[in-house]
Amino acid sequence: MLRQLRPQSAFSTQSPSRLIAIATRESSRLYSIKAESASTIKPQDIDPSKLTITKTTTPKELVPPNELVFGRTFTDHMLSLEWTAAKGWLPARITPYQNLSLDPASSVFHYAFTCFEGMKAYKDANGQIRLFRPNKNMARLNKSSARICLPTFDGASLIELISKFVQTEERFIPSTKGYSLYLRPTMIGTQRTLGVGPPGSALLFVIASPVGPYYPTGFKAVSLEATDYAVRAWPGGTGDMKLGANYAPCILPQIQAAKRGFHQNLWLFGEEEYVTEVGTMNMFVAIKNKETGQKELITAPLDGTILEGVTRDSILGLAHEKLVPEGWKIIERKYTMKELSEASKEGRLIEAFGAGTAAIVSPVRNISWKGELVDCGLRPEIEAGEIALRMKEWIEAIQYGDEEHEWSYVVPKLA
Repeated sequence: MLRQLRPQSAFSTQSPSRLIAIATRESSRLYSIKAESASTIKPQDIDPSKLTITKTTTPKELVPPNELVFGRTFTDHMLSLEWTAAKGWLPARITPYQNLSLDPASSVFHYAFTCFEGMKAYKDANGQIRLFRPNKNMARLNKSSARICLPTFDGASLIELISKFVQTEERFIPSTKGYSLYLRPTMIGTQRTLGVGPPGSALLFVIASPVGPYYPTGFKAVSLEATDYAVRAWPGGTGDMKLGANYAPCILPQIQAAKRGFHQNLWLFGEEEYVTEVGTMNMFVAIKNKETGQKELITAPLDGTILEGVTRDSILGLAHEKLVPEGWKIIERKYTMKELSEASKEGRLIEAFGAGTAAIVSPVRNISWKGELVDCGLRPEIEAGEIALRMKEWIEAIQYGDEEHEWSYVVPKLA
């Protein structure tokens, strides 16, 4: 019986060359778990044809665009879908925006069974509503939900439902460029139990908030504190997922950095002090190679500790398309704070910026590290570098339909 419980190790029968190959593969593995969904056996997936819409009888007054504060104003309605292990996804509903009614023992409250997405709906010059690469958000939400044993879903079906939802809320989408409707798809575990295990029920809902430009008066470069006393993500963890549990622990270091006069944290990792992310954004740096002088746009690789940002992926794609022909080299690799400091002192650090849905890009002026301020290449009178400005311009042109692109999804009008 003991032999059956402890099968002979596969390594004991491998040749030396085979062992070397296995060891090499293991040493270069990504620090992430490929999770299966809680709903691998699901009787039914999302069926958009079963959507019901109940309109509000008390529509809200629109807030003037110039008075919008991010995440404070919400639309008239919400989209919601329930899931149970026994029945799968139940019919979707668009209902008036309302409070949720959950049992105090719901698993989301006790064990952080929650994940979410951030995306936007835009209105182009012809009044059409557009989404930006929604398939990427659906893929990431599925990856996040699977990692915490919540159900997965058909991405195209949820995009269809979100499209009908944003059409319902069309009047909340400002027509002015720079404004948009921020969408927050969220999934939570709702099973009433204090037992630690996969939730037997879940709720997927989408709420919407009209938002203005992240920098209403133009770019304002930020100052960062290189943070080595707290860690955002670690090998084998969930840093590459958009889980609620990843965000709350980062607030205290942010408050502490703010008290010392800095806008955000630059998260470092390990004794090497690898640069990972900035606040809740991916980080990019533009430097000149020390040996060749070639301009390089660098960001950390997706090794399981870095969030797979939609904006990050878009910047990389546009950089390969537009910057490589200009002589730039686009690199995804690990780089250290020491490397940035040396590049700054030698005049090779051209610019640095964060990248994310809310702002697209957020230019960095300097970084506090080991008692010194590392200058990130911006002249005193300049608030954004050339690459950050061009990336914002290129991405916004696609988002608002000024440039027809496969990344821009035109929302079909309601029948």
